[in-house]
Amino acid sequence: MSAFKSQGRGHLDGPVVVLGTGLLGTSIGLGLRGRGVAVFLSDPSPTNQAVAVDIGAGRPLAELGGRPPQLVVVAAPPDVTSDVVRQALADYPESVVVDIASVKADILARLRNSGVDLSRYVGTHPMAGREKSGPVAARGELFTSMPWVVCPSEETSGAALQTARSLATDLGAVVSQFTADEHDEAVALVSHLPQIMSSLLASRLQGTPLHALSLAGNGLRDVTRIAASDPTLWVQILCGNAAKVVEILYGVREDLNRLIRTLEQPTAPGARLDLAQLMSEGNAGQARIPGKHGGPPQAYAWLTVLVDDKPGQIARLLTEIGEIGVNVEDLRLDHSSGQNVGMVELSVLPNKHDHLIEALNDRGWRVLQS
Repeated sequence: MSAFKSQGRGHLDGPVVVLGTGLLGTSIGLGLRGRGVAVFLSDPSPTNQAVAVDIGAGRPLAELGGRPPQLVVVAAPPDVTSDVVRQALADYPESVVVDIASVKADILARLRNSGVDLSRYVGTHPMAGREKSGPVAARGELFTSMPWVVCPSEETSGAALQTARSLATDLGAVVSQFTADEHDEAVALVSHLPQIMSSLLASRLQGTPLHALSLAGNGLRDVTRIAASDPTLWVQILCGNAAKVVEILYGVREDLNRLIRTLEQPTAPGARLDLAQLMSEGNAGQARIPGKHGGPPQAYAWLTVLVDDKPGQIARLLTEIGEIGVNVEDLRLDHSSGQNVGMVELSVLPNKHDHLIEALNDRGWRVLQS
């Protein structure tokens, strides 16, 4: 089967080989199998490969036979990705090879220095994942509506690029195209720095008395959620993108030193103004994050509804909000400390806020704040 057969139709025909059956590799297999694409799997861990096969992500690579795959997806750890890509280009001389590692420039440089033909290679990065890892955590819908960056090199052929884009679109992702350097600079700020800051904050909790942690609310949980990520993977990611990350950390260090100097003398002239400016700069940055569906940021109004901590209450609340005719833009859950109740925080369009509060009160719900 030709490696580029599907170019006119804009989707993959297969077969597709996936090298690596962790969370992302197995999720790719499940997603493509759901579209009827033949997928063949390989992993250095026989157990991981067997689990991925058992849950329907594909068949063992040994069953591919002599057929040349249309596409080879390298889903290996970042520190060995370039080696696996290089071997795949040699093993499958008629196939497009992509990787899905979260750093791109270092891998491309290693491949270029090795002298391999880069016309069939495309670096890509699906911006999706879960706190859980391994094939058992895989989901065929993992990439739906999530960003997927393709990073062609100067040597990448148009056909190879189209095949890489087809992989992402077949899995329901939203495709963006960056250079490898542009990608690494962007993810250093929007992905790698948040992980660092979350981990640094969470590390301060290690010796905290439990009675103090009992006061924690959603703010602490939100900020430290990704601190539960796999340390081994993040060592590889941060080392692979160290130059871009450290430049941002220099700026963070300047801001932190500025804050420390101000708080060391909080009553000095100008101290309160400086604190206000720091907070305002954070407001301005947060407001630039794209809003719902990737559109421009939009201000929503929030309200909190108290619900009994028993089955069906949240479902009933959302059903009644739908009956009222109001769309929920965002939702967060928290629990009242020491009480057998939950708090559902809802965001809605500002012009629906007061109407929703009145309607919920009429239906017997307890709206705590607006």
